[in-house]
Amino acid sequence: MGLGEKFDAAKDKVSGSTKETAGKATGDSQLEGEGKADKLQGQLKDAKESVKDAASDAKEQAKGFTENLKKDNGQ
Repeated sequence: MGLGEKFDAAKDKVSGSTKETAGKATGDSQLEGEGKADKLQGQLKDAKESVKDAASDAKEQAKGFTENLKKDNGQ
């Protein structure tokens, strides 16, 4: 996950928590809901980047595996 993506996800989660807390404190259910939505958006961004990282890692492992097969077969 790139630094920009991490910052963006963290920003959404912090902003969401702040809105949610303010909404609860003031009895503003709309603000509370917006906060929950923002927090969820940040969590989804984290999950998306984790999947991308895992796919990249799997690709590198597969590449290394095929290169080793080629070496073992004398290619």
